[in-house]
Amino acid sequence: MLNAERKPVTGRRVQLMATCLCDAFYDDVAAATVEVLEQAGVEVSFPEGQTCCGQPAFNGGDWAASRKVVRHTVRTFAGEDPVVVPSGSCAAMLFHGAVLEFEGQPDLPEVEALGRRTWELADYLVNGLGVRSWPGRYDAKVALHRSCHTRGTASVEAALTLLRAVAGVEVVEFGEPEQCCGFGGTFAVSYPHLSTAMGALKLDHVRAAQPDVYVAVDMSCMMHLGGLAEKEGKPIRTQHLAQVLRDALKGGRRN
Repeated sequence: MLNAERKPVTGRRVQLMATCLCDAFYDDVAAATVEVLEQAGVEVSFPEGQTCCGQPAFNGGDWAASRKVVRHTVRTFAGEDPVVVPSGSCAAMLFHGAVLEFEGQPDLPEVEALGRRTWELADYLVNGLGVRSWPGRYDAKVALHRSCHTRGTASVEAALTLLRAVAGVEVVEFGEPEQCCGFGGTFAVSYPHLSTAMGALKLDHVRAAQPDVYVAVDMSCMMHLGGLAEKEGKPIRTQHLAQVLRDALKGGRRN
């Protein structure tokens, strides 16, 4: 499902899908997402019955199990309000992957309807709400990770628009930016040595640019690369875009 096929934003209410990784590891990203949306004048609701977008089973080839999770998600995020996700990967699952696995299923229209109102956070702010400026300041050289699941979407350009709108931010480029970090969900489990080699190559390119912070719109990539860097004994500072925007409101980087 292309971005152009999604339902236009007409109000200032959203439902937040916090994702499994926020729940397990990155609760601050969820909190920062709420603060950022509220700064943009958006009322945020949080459906408590939410679980997962269904992507792990989808990527693993167990589409029957994945469809059960997606059906639950459709019920949990009922209504007409946009669903905002601080993850390009989970957002893409709902507006692309889920649509694929429901082809020929009687409830495909309900899945497509959810996909049309699902947005990754940066995409929603820039292309849904028209945000082009951001208050505050964040003094740092920043490199932006381009996650594989944002290919073909507007998320990367939206994230760059927001980062460049923040006073004090210098966006730096690095080599082979479109190359995968090696995580790939279950790929990292099935092919750990290949995954590690891909991640190490990505880290070499990032370090050559000498950013203060490596920023992503996907926590899975942050977790993978941050973990590899720690194991190498050469840690890098990673942040989600929502954390950068939140911290800018407070006047700078957090320790």
